[in-house]
Amino acid sequence: MNLLQYRNSEINGIKLHVITTEKFKTNSITLKVRGKLEEDTISYRGILPYVLQSGTQDFPTNGEIRRKLEELYGATFFVDVSKKGDSHVMSFSIDIANEKYLSNQSALLNEAIALISSIWQNPYLENGSFSSKHLETQKRSQIQRIQSINDDKLKYANQRLVEEMFKNDPYALLANGKTEAVKSITAEGLYQYYQTSLQQDLIDLYIVGDVSFEQCQALVEENFKNTSVEQKGFDTVKASSIESPQEVIEEQKLNQAKLHIGYTTDVSIQDPEYFALQVFNGLFGGYSHSKLFINVREKNSLAYYAASRFESHKSILMVMSGIANENYEKATTIIAEQLEEMRKGNFTEEEIAQTKLVIKNSLLEGMDTAYGIIETLFNDHAGGNERAIEEWIPAIEKVTKEEIIQVANKIKLHTTYFLKGQEGA
Repeated sequence: MNLLQYRNSEINGIKLHVITTEKFKTNSITLKVRGKLEEDTISYRGILPYVLQSGTQDFPTNGEIRRKLEELYGATFFVDVSKKGDSHVMSFSIDIANEKYLSNQSALLNEAIALISSIWQNPYLENGSFSSKHLETQKRSQIQRIQSINDDKLKYANQRLVEEMFKNDPYALLANGKTEAVKSITAEGLYQYYQTSLQQDLIDLYIVGDVSFEQCQALVEENFKNTSVEQKGFDTVKASSIESPQEVIEEQKLNQAKLHIGYTTDVSIQDPEYFALQVFNGLFGGYSHSKLFINVREKNSLAYYAASRFESHKSILMVMSGIANENYEKATTIIAEQLEEMRKGNFTEEEIAQTKLVIKNSLLEGMDTAYGIIETLFNDHAGGNERAIEEWIPAIEKVTKEEIIQVANKIKLHTTYFLKGQEGA
């Protein structure tokens, strides 16, 4: 099955990934910049892409960058920071019209690649460092992003679970950094860190659209001439199991308590069992036909929602549910029972087939957007893989019941985190 035409190469220290397709009337470009997730640098990296998008040498303000985007037939540009295992990832993305559909055949692809290169390589500077005005503006926005997690209790509970599972590990930190560390960042200090990032970070450039591989190669070679020369690779360390699972209970004023449970799986995206774990997750809590949804939410009416997901780079499985305070013991018991049912193989071939079909459809739906394609490929590449997407569906279809049982028996309880509502709240 030919889902897409994909080619890659390395040019001037950049790994170029070109996905040629006529599916979209726009061309999408994303620059992914990866460094090691570290407590000392996470707040610098968290704010850096936002400062970089504030101005370049050619376009000194964000307003001028926006006007340039309007000239490119309403192109859109955005940045993001995220964690991918032990990688801290900065993303710079631009979406432009396909010049083949324009009457004047403007060189939009060239201009878009030049702009994204300029934002990364040629930022606006004042007296040899970043603009203090730009930095202070972005510091205020970044602190708001960090603090906003307290307003979304599902995200808050998930973050607290991660913090408890990864004590003394940078993975416990938010991708945006820490409030106090952000407050202390100076323009000079951030620029000094940026210079290190330029030299050492791993860089991937994804281009999706009706483009030729040779055209993209030439444009990247022209626009990225001084990229990383001392790139430092690193491996993600799997989460470790613990002898005695821990229980953490906190109270806040909230209407719906959050029960989030973390497990170690000893299976990462690099492992052969990865696809079996995907099917396991679908059966256990990934979809509306899963054991958690049916038994915790539907049959026993214990949860407003109940689901599971796994973080394949850190080898952890997380169960998330919203419950009433008084249902804590019963909900944890039933969740544990459903995991035991999976370990014993108490699921049917029909349920396996249904789960595989849903996974296949989800994968194909992800291919319906350019950024879905980019994120799917990058997730695999960041895990050290070079699997073609065409290999994924057959790999899912080959998973057997015995393999699902085997991965189920690798899963170990690590942390139960319960955010309960205060009495009278």
